[in-house]
Amino acid sequence: MAELNAKGHTGGAAVAPRAHYRWVVLTLAWLALLFAFVDRLAWASLSVKVGGSLGMSVAGLGTFVTAFYVGYVISNALGGLGTDKYGPSRMLAVALLPLGATTFAFGYTTSTWMGLGIQCLMGVAAGADYSACVKLVATWFDFKTRGRAMGILTTASSVGVVATNAAVPYLSGVIGWEGVYRTLGVLTIIVGVLCIAFLRDAPLPGESNRTQKPGLAVLLRNRDLILLAIVGFGALWGTWGFAFWVNALIIKGHGLSARAAGEIAAMFGVGAIVSKPLVGLVSDWLGGKRKAILIVCFAGFAASLMVFGLLTSETAFLIFAPVLGVAAFIYTPLIVAMVAEIAGPVLVGTAYGFANAFWQLGSVLVPLVVGVVFQWTGSFPMAFFALALGPLVATLCMFAVRERKTF
Repeated sequence: MAELNAKGHTGGAAVAPRAHYRWVVLTLAWLALLFAFVDRLAWASLSVKVGGSLGMSVAGLGTFVTAFYVGYVISNALGGLGTDKYGPSRMLAVALLPLGATTFAFGYTTSTWMGLGIQCLMGVAAGADYSACVKLVATWFDFKTRGRAMGILTTASSVGVVATNAAVPYLSGVIGWEGVYRTLGVLTIIVGVLCIAFLRDAPLPGESNRTQKPGLAVLLRNRDLILLAIVGFGALWGTWGFAFWVNALIIKGHGLSARAAGEIAAMFGVGAIVSKPLVGLVSDWLGGKRKAILIVCFAGFAASLMVFGLLTSETAFLIFAPVLGVAAFIYTPLIVAMVAEIAGPVLVGTAYGFANAFWQLGSVLVPLVVGVVFQWTGSFPMAFFALALGPLVATLCMFAVRERKTF
C-alpha cells in the first residue's frame, strides 16, 4: 500500500483520474456504511432471542439500543472533528476496525451488563463512520453531481434494513444469534482493511483551507445548521424508532411470527433503495433545490407512520411497508447535502459530526419512549403516533431553514 501523508493523500491518488476514482471512493464509503448499519440493525431482528436468552423484559430491550447510541453520540462529535483534522479516509478506518472487533465480541455476551457494555463500545467505534463518509463523497463530487452521489451513499442504510431483516432471522436459526454477530464482525473488519488500502482524501480548494479552520464555535453561530440539527433529530426519531421497534411491536402487538415481522421490516427498506438516488437526481436537476422537497418528505413521513399504526393484518403491513420505507429514508441525501453545503468543504466533518450527534439523540431516546408508551398503553397505534411526533417537528422547523451553497 502506498504511504499516507498527514492528510491521507498519496501520489497515486493525485494522478488518478478524479472522475473515475471518485466512484471507487463512493463504493468503499457505501460498503463501510452498509456494514456499520447492519451491525447496528442486527439487534432489531435478534432482540427477542437475545432478550429471552438473557432474561430481559420487553421495555428492557430498548436499553441495548440506547447503550449503543450513548457511545455513538459521544464519538460522532469527536469523530467529526477528527475527520476534518486528520482526513476522512483515516477516520473511517479508525471507526470500522474497532467496530468489527466489538461486534465480534458481542457474539460472546453472557449477561445483560456485559451486553450493554459491548453495545456502548460498538457505538463509540462506529461514531466517526458517517461524518467521514459524508466528507469523502461531498469533497470528491461537485455540486452538480452531489445530490445523486449522496443518494447512492445513503442507500446503504436502506439496503442494510433489507439485508438485515432478510438474512439475519434465517442465519440466527442456522448459526444462532451469537454466530451472526461473529460473522458480521469479521466482514466489517475486512471492509475496514479495504478502506485502509484504497481510500484517499480529496484535495480541498486552496481558498477554503486558508479561510476555514475546524472548530465548533463557528458552527454554533450558524442558525441554519442549528435548525438542521433539530430537523434531523425529529426525522431520525421516526426512522430509527420504527426500524428498531417494528419487529417487536408487530410480534407483541399483533401476534405475528418473527419471520413474518422480518419480512415486513425488509419490505420497509425496499422502497427507500430506489427513492434515495432518485430524489438526489431530481434535486440536482432542479439546480440543487433541497428545502421544498424536504418539507414534503417530512410531512408525508409523519402521515405514513400514523397510517401504519392503524393497520391490523399481515397483508396490509406488507403492502404499506414499502410506502413507509420511502417516506422514512427519502429525505436522507438531501439533509446530508444541505449540512455539507452550508458548512463548507473544510468544516464538513465537524458540522456533520456534531449535527449527527444531535440527530442521534432521537435514536437514543425513542427506543425508551416507544417501549414505555407501548408497555403502559398496550396500544399498537399509540406507539406509532409517538413515532410520528418526530417528523412532524422536522416539517415545522424546515420552513425556517435557508438554503445556501458554499462550494
